[in-house]
Amino acid sequence: MLEATPLTDGWILRHSDGTADALPAEVPGCVHTDLLAAGLIPDPFLGRNEAEVAWVGRREWTYERQLDAGSAQEQTDLVFEGLDTAAEILLDGQLLGRVRNMHRSYRFDVTGLQGRLTVRFASAYTEAEAVRGRLGERPGAYAEPYQYVRKMACSFGWDWGPTLVTAGIWRPVRLEHWSTARIARVRPLVTVEEGTGRIELHVDVERTRVEAELVVEARVGAARARADVDGAQGVVRLEVADPELWWPRGYGEQALYDVELMLLHGDEALDVWRRRIGFRSLELDSSADAYGTGFTLVVNGERLFARGVNWIPDDVFPSRITRERYRRRLGQAAEAGVDLVRVWGGGIYESEDFYTACDELGLLVWQDFPFACAAYPEEQPLRGEVEAEARENVVRLMPHPSLVLWNGNNENLWGFRDWDWERRLAGESWGEGYYLGLLPRVVAELDPTRPYAAGSPWSGSWRHHPNDPAHGTHHSWDVWNRSDYADYRLHVPRFVAEFGWQAPPAYATLRRALPGEELAAGSPGMLHHQKAEDGNGKLRRGLERHFAVSEGDFDRWHYLTQVNQARAVAAGIEHWRSHWPLCAGTVVWQLNDCWPVTSWAAIDGDGREKPLYHELRRLYADRLLTVQERGGGLVVAVVNQAARGWAGEVTLRRMSVDGEVLGGASVGFTAGAREVALVRVPRELEPAGAKEFLVADAQGLRALRFPAPDREIPYPRPEFDVGLVPGGIAVTAHTLVRDLLLQADRLDPDARADRGLVTLLPGERVTIGVSGWRAPDAAAARAALYCVEPAR
Repeated sequence: MLEATPLTDGWILRHSDGTADALPAEVPGCVHTDLLAAGLIPDPFLGRNEAEVAWVGRREWTYERQLDAGSAQEQTDLVFEGLDTAAEILLDGQLLGRVRNMHRSYRFDVTGLQGRLTVRFASAYTEAEAVRGRLGERPGAYAEPYQYVRKMACSFGWDWGPTLVTAGIWRPVRLEHWSTARIARVRPLVTVEEGTGRIELHVDVERTRVEAELVVEARVGAARARADVDGAQGVVRLEVADPELWWPRGYGEQALYDVELMLLHGDEALDVWRRRIGFRSLELDSSADAYGTGFTLVVNGERLFARGVNWIPDDVFPSRITRERYRRRLGQAAEAGVDLVRVWGGGIYESEDFYTACDELGLLVWQDFPFACAAYPEEQPLRGEVEAEARENVVRLMPHPSLVLWNGNNENLWGFRDWDWERRLAGESWGEGYYLGLLPRVVAELDPTRPYAAGSPWSGSWRHHPNDPAHGTHHSWDVWNRSDYADYRLHVPRFVAEFGWQAPPAYATLRRALPGEELAAGSPGMLHHQKAEDGNGKLRRGLERHFAVSEGDFDRWHYLTQVNQARAVAAGIEHWRSHWPLCAGTVVWQLNDCWPVTSWAAIDGDGREKPLYHELRRLYADRLLTVQERGGGLVVAVVNQAARGWAGEVTLRRMSVDGEVLGGASVGFTAGAREVALVRVPRELEPAGAKEFLVADAQGLRALRFPAPDREIPYPRPEFDVGLVPGGIAVTAHTLVRDLLLQADRLDPDARADRGLVTLLPGERVTIGVSGWRAPDAAAARAALYCVEPAR
């Protein structure tokens, strides 16, 4: 039987020129984390330390340890699951091989060898700049040369991320000892049709004995099957009658089946492959209709409105992301009502822990191939690396039922058309051959059970603009960059794969990341932790459209930017959900951050939930009320994504901001399962002027409609009582209190509130649960409560 020996201990790190003292190295890990552990660099996440450690990414580094590959088995392989990025591997001074791709694994025959194992990393800059020198300049969104090396692009910085160019043995390394043969690859094709689940396991083997007769034997539940291995390949097929189906969260259970495949030589088990799979049917409906070209995911015959978030690497140093951290972050997504996570193309193919958590939580995974916001050369040495990494990762991720879409790239087809790339390229390669040729061919060959999209955004063909909202996927960035979030309501894209609005991280996160700094919107540390072009200017202009606020009042600015972020995302999602099934999904940019930064994230770099996160729980719930404009008047859209129909009454009240009820009515509604019903608001109940607003209530849900920006609304000065209750606080309003927010981290850095923004009418009471608060105090709670106040 194959034996594996992890190689985690005994590593040292030194400059490759040998002049630096050796440091203990953690494997898996990276140079930055080892230098940080040794106290040789400051924490790059704090203050402006990022600039102080820029030299690390420009150096060459060497990892070393002793290796003894002796074994009673016939062959011993040295296996690296991930090397970041350009390196040469030597054993006792003899070259084993050279590598240049962070997204691949590597295997070297070291049978009977021993001595000093050396992994010598070149600077990723050196590698990228050398390739650029051979292949020529290509345009990109950023000046850094990330498109010339197969490495996590956002290591080189992004509009939410630091420039921390890593190197190291970032995934596990081990010795594998084996005899006769081993399983080199298993490609599982899992389908379900007419009540029967089918598993087709395509097995590749590597041999030391060509003449040995080999058999593969597989089992899943009570089903068993065997097949001979013909040369280096075998196929074994199993059937499961009436399998329990795997469903996305909110639609059913996440049934998973253990699959085991043994490689046998006579009665001897040589190797074993184990995974968990799920039975589910999958389709991407991209058919043409009267409105354009759709983009609707269909799982087990059920058409979905995808409630999605974009995912970036959860740490700029990915080796620090543990199984528990993946589970915690993805658990937060599931708790917010999310059912789809898009793994964005400027990051990585995530670890097995990520996809396993998605399988168990019922989170659909949209997987980008790692290409983002740049023209990528298609010549060697990149082309061969791209095909090799695609083949490896498609097969690696195939067992996971959560994986429902392969996507060729992020914004590169759009960039070619709109960002002046075509003129600048002047006929040079830029990646189209990957997205419309190589990658769909690899997916069709290896994983025909899943759909492939050429890019995001992509209209499906060059006959339409790549970002045409009427066709395929759409990225809505003009709103954040140039206008007000109310403009989300001007269009109904078929599928919104990116949109978002910025806000700073939580107060306690800022205090930790900017120690000793007097916080201000434009203070040095705040500006350093704002990576978007004119990011603060866009925040300011976004606020000025709604509020009269001075950036000199940091606490108020901080609160209102959080409010604006939540309201902006709500404006988009409420509008687009109300247009289901014409619009079939929204994917918010973004769920998470990789460090403490002002960004579009719902969960900040320290894992704290912004008000946007809590707003997503409302927006992505199965049932949602929202007031929308239709046909020159107002309607209440009753959005029902639940499996059962929803019937009842909507109670409508036209109110003044002083608390007076000016009119009311109750209107019945019936919304079928997975349907949207529209309830017309009587004309006499539509708010007239800035002093009035509309309240719509139905079975514990509420929608509000304020017809004017806050700076024009004559709010009363908010009055409310605050008291301690078991597990939290209670707030009782005496006036209209709009967008009340408890910033729990101001009470205690470990404290967390169970809700975000809430608007109270006069006489209403809300209980806010607080966990992690070590010294509850009513006065402190009041000081940590913020709400919209009258314009000054």
